[in-house]
Amino acid sequence: MKAIMVMFDTLNRRMLSPYGCDWVKTPNFDRLAKKTVKFNQSYAGSLPCMPARRELHTGRLNFLHRSWGPLEPFDDSMPELLKKNGVYTHLISDHYHYWEDGGANYHTRYSSWEIIRGQEGDAWKGQVREPEIPECVSRKPGALWRNDWVNRGYLKSEMDMPQYRTFESGKEFIRRNLTEDNWFLQIETFDPHEPYFTQEHYKSLYPHDYDGKHFDWPPYMPVSESEKEVEHVRYEYAALMTMCDHYLGEILNLMDEFDMWKDTMLIVNTDHGYLLAEHDWWGKCTAPFYDEVSHTPLFIWDPRCGCKGEERNALVQTIDMAPTLLDFFGVSIPKDMQGFSLKETIAKDQKVREAGLFGIFGGQVNITDGRYVYMRAPNAEFDGDPYAGQNLYNYTLMPTHIRGPFSLEELKTAEMAEPFPFTKDVPVMKISGEIVLSRTPDNKKPLVHYRTELFDLEMDPKQDHPIEEPAVEERLVREMVRLMKENDAPSEQYRRLGLEKYVLS
Repeated sequence: MKAIMVMFDTLNRRMLSPYGCDWVKTPNFDRLAKKTVKFNQSYAGSLPCMPARRELHTGRLNFLHRSWGPLEPFDDSMPELLKKNGVYTHLISDHYHYWEDGGANYHTRYSSWEIIRGQEGDAWKGQVREPEIPECVSRKPGALWRNDWVNRGYLKSEMDMPQYRTFESGKEFIRRNLTEDNWFLQIETFDPHEPYFTQEHYKSLYPHDYDGKHFDWPPYMPVSESEKEVEHVRYEYAALMTMCDHYLGEILNLMDEFDMWKDTMLIVNTDHGYLLAEHDWWGKCTAPFYDEVSHTPLFIWDPRCGCKGEERNALVQTIDMAPTLLDFFGVSIPKDMQGFSLKETIAKDQKVREAGLFGIFGGQVNITDGRYVYMRAPNAEFDGDPYAGQNLYNYTLMPTHIRGPFSLEELKTAEMAEPFPFTKDVPVMKISGEIVLSRTPDNKKPLVHYRTELFDLEMDPKQDHPIEEPAVEERLVREMVRLMKENDAPSEQYRRLGLEKYVLS
């Protein structure tokens, strides 16, 4: 048996034709939906990028215990477990966060891996002089912005683009190993993550009247741009979506050409979506995790049941990917994994959970049962201190942020904490999370953005109108506490959310 995962970053389900979008050109996603089972109730868990990938490995939520960081020594890693059980695992990715401090031990869990350079702010090419940047481009602070414009100077044609090279390497692996058995291939592209940089022939599919500033990289902030600028950046995103669709089609072509459908599982997924000015926000980290971010596209073909062209409505999450793949290859699922194998869900829409949690370290804790979404905000005191009520700690043996280790200021707060059940009898460092959330003015995420709100997605799919339904809220609060207990959430999480009375009841 073989398995291929094609993973995109920041893939918004509302911009895909199989999920009802009627203007973004994604014919190969339509083709995919006919070849696979499409999940209508797939949700993220821990966000954003690397927390989601930690879930992909470990099959359990992590956002209640720490911020963005590497795999922990006590983590179960799905590709490593496959490798140890005779399944060859290979990662091909241009997702440059894998090669930074905060993700630097994920790729080494695979049997082999390939790096494709040049996405976004990847520190790829050395250039001392300032890059040539059009006058109309808004200068962003920091190295990411500068590195991106250096990188663009080397991406002159489509064949130079990281996504092209990623999929070419994926196709090479497939062709080379067609006659081999027991392998898992993860083809992972950073696209359609911002900035929305692609070739003109994709952009030309979305003609529109625009003569404003260069704008293909929205900030993670409230929307201050004009309607024309908002429209323009959505078209830029759509162009990159169509590029993603094109290269997905090349994998489907190989599946067809070599009749791989008979013995090869195919998973097409993402980590999360993105707010393209919906709810007057850009991005995915600072604003609440509305449906555009948390409700994800997911397609799976399982040759064991052969179901295709069908839809599934069971509530599933990112944490289900690891147990699904382990089960497919006949590898035992570790007890610390809290996701579920989707074998029977793919075959006959078997329910695996009543509700699921999702969120980001320091933000709201959210829960959905598929119809309702309840966003529980921290007990913030908004009288001059937007960080009051946090009292957060990182629990880790790998004190690393995205691009560097924890600061000395953070490490001075460290103390050893008793083991959690999932740390396999190993104590962990307990480090203040307050400093993480208030490092610099640019990185602040004031809790004033977060409200406790309840939405009925059946009646209000765009989440425009929060509702007051005390009975529904009470039910979801109790389910939230139950799931937090299952995840061994630290005690301060209940305090910061005002849930102590439910823990004791």
